[in-house]
Amino acid sequence: MGVPHEVKCDGAELVFANIHLHGGLTLVRRFVPALIDLVWTGKINPGKVFKLELPLAEVAEACRAMDGRRAIKALLRP
Repeated sequence: MGVPHEVKCDGAELVFANIHLHGGLTLVRRFVPALIDLVWTGKINPGKVFKLELPLAEVAEACRAMDGRRAIKALLRP
């Protein structure tokens, strides 16, 4: 889930490699409240996804890091 916009696929290369590629929208917003609850209650540890931890005041830097592919996701602390 989640592919950078600049990714390009050569159709002939996929065909001759016998690779099947499927795409579509992922409607994840409906799962967010339940996932947040699982994180806050300690039932899951999202640590492998968060590659950068910053204070909330540095939210702009967190966005730049994700946009520049320096971090998968940024964790913001109060």
